[in-house]
Amino acid sequence: MTANGITIRALADRDQPRWRELFDGYLTFYESELSDEVKRTTWQRLLSDDPNMGGFAAVGADDRPVGLAHYIIHPSTWTKGPYCYLEDLFVDPDLRGSGIGRALITELKKHAEASGCERLYWLTQEFNYKGRILYDTVAKKIPFVVYEELL
Repeated sequence: MTANGITIRALADRDQPRWRELFDGYLTFYESELSDEVKRTTWQRLLSDDPNMGGFAAVGADDRPVGLAHYIIHPSTWTKGPYCYLEDLFVDPDLRGSGIGRALITELKKHAEASGCERLYWLTQEFNYKGRILYDTVAKKIPFVVYEELL
C-alpha cells in the first residue's frame, strides 16, 4: 500500500478495459503502435499460467487500475538464477509523482526475489526524464548501449 491508498496486486480479468487504456497511454508516450492482435496476445500472456510472464496493477480503493508493470523472468548465462526484466511500467499521467511507480517497482522486486531472480532490470528512453528521476533513486544505471534488429 502506498501513502495514497494505492494497492499493488496481480492483474486480473476484470482489469482488461482499463489495462488497455493504460497500455495505449504507455505506447503513445513512447511514440509506438501495436496492432490489436498483438495487444490481445499480450493480455492473454499476462494472464496465462506462465509464471515467467505477468503483470501488476496499482489500484485505488475502487479497485480501478491507475498503473501497470509487466515483467518477464528468463534464464541468464551469467548467473545460476534467472533475471527479471521489467518490460513495461506506466502510471496514469494525472497521478505521477505520487509514489505509484516506486510501489510497482518495489512489488516487482519482491516478486523477483521470491522467484529466485538474481537481477531486476529495465530499459527506458533517453527522453523519459521524469521516469529516470525515479529510476536513479531505486536502481543503478549501467553503461550498456542497446542494439536492436527487428525480425
